[in-house]
Amino acid sequence: MQTDNDDNLKAHLRSLHRHLQETADVDPELETLLRQLDGDIDRALARRAESELDLNTYGLSSRTQELAARFNANHPTVSAGLRQLGNMLSNMGI
Repeated sequence: MQTDNDDNLKAHLRSLHRHLQETADVDPELETLLRQLDGDIDRALARRAESELDLNTYGLSSRTQELAARFNANHPTVSAGLRQLGNMLSNMGI
């Protein structure tokens, strides 16, 4: 079950990156923040697989929701994907 959730999450991240690449005029700061979030999620999934989650792992869902709010005005598709990603992370306890 955990592997399925992780795979779904990674697939969703790849989809978000595709949407971002197809989107014109993305703020470079938001693009950087999304890349950082992506790396943090990958690290969290690796630690979770090794049962090494710590207090720094939590909050990724909140960060994802904050990014969604920042993307919302100019990139509603990316924003919606980020909100869904945040919900997935929250449901996984990350």
